[in-house]
Amino acid sequence: MSTASDHDGTRPAPAGEGTRAVRAGLPEPVKHEPTLPGPVFAAHYHLPGDPTGPYTYGRDENPTWSHLERAVGELEAPGQEGVQTLVFASGMAAISAVLFSQLRSGDAVVLPDDGYQALPLVRAQLEAYGIEVRTAPTGGDAQLGVLDGARLLWIESPSNPGLDVADIHRLAEAAHARGALVAVDNTLATPLGQRPLELGADFSVASGTKQLTGHGDILLGYVTGRDEQAMAAVRRWRKIVGAISGPMEAWLAHRSLATLALRVERQSATALTLAKALRERPEVTGLRYPGLPDDPSHVVAARQMRRFGCVVSFTLPTRARADRFLEALRLVDDATSFGGVRSTAERRGRWGGDAVPEGFIRLSVGAEDAEDLVADVVRALDESAR
Repeated sequence: MSTASDHDGTRPAPAGEGTRAVRAGLPEPVKHEPTLPGPVFAAHYHLPGDPTGPYTYGRDENPTWSHLERAVGELEAPGQEGVQTLVFASGMAAISAVLFSQLRSGDAVVLPDDGYQALPLVRAQLEAYGIEVRTAPTGGDAQLGVLDGARLLWIESPSNPGLDVADIHRLAEAAHARGALVAVDNTLATPLGQRPLELGADFSVASGTKQLTGHGDILLGYVTGRDEQAMAAVRRWRKIVGAISGPMEAWLAHRSLATLALRVERQSATALTLAKALRERPEVTGLRYPGLPDDPSHVVAARQMRRFGCVVSFTLPTRARADRFLEALRLVDDATSFGGVRSTAERRGRWGGDAVPEGFIRLSVGAEDAEDLVADVVRALDESAR
């Protein structure tokens, strides 16, 4: 586990976000060594005598994780003292680690009822352990109404797939006043879109599978937090369940961070351009993108987000129309997940579980030229009408 402020043997964190993303977590240069050391494949380490030191066994620590953890911490909480990051095998592993390490039988937790599709599965397991689960929508800060007596508030902002935004600072203040911890799923925003710890959250949790790594080829998750005792419990959970990242995945993730600022800037700008084009289409309803000035969440999003993300959601009149639209796309892959350099889209209703219309589309904008992507989407909309 590495801290964002731990610069022993590392370069100081730079101020600019793009520079920070390129340099985050790198060790001091060593003559004839690579800038980013290669992945360390080790189940065990030389350990004579008492088992002390940073690396004892491969399920507990790995130097490749350490570099990545330090890098993520520098992005999530630049300049903050005592912030720690732990990487996991997937985003769900990170989510589960926070929930199951902080909650006990008899506790109550507040979850969004419009969040990530796997949360209902988590709810069932929490309730099986005797934990009360309360839910409320993300929009309108509705979770405030069910906070009293809760041990933990879980915020997903922007929500997936509906793209509602919660006032994280307001909710965190209210939760702390009631003695509750606050965790924010920062997957859609990324650390370059918003920094939950600066907004008052105790944990920032994300799936690194998505835009953080950005190429659709890695499963990864992380938890960043500032409370030493709480993070020790998260670390213990990771050790118990063995939900650890492989060193190759961790190294690839760190390698990918170098382009994060470039990707986020390009994808966010193109997403706004696409959303504006979709706004002009009569067959499109329910268009959501927090960066649109007339989006219901824009005022709150503009206050707490620096970039509005790569995902646009909208609804076409029927399931058949949505399927024809997806089939007609040429530059957009019909695939789940989001955040990759290649644009993807899917009809979310095919999975079940999301309270969305049959024609609801979640489209993740990639790094293609904006004019090419918009032209492809407009053409596909035209073709799907025939």
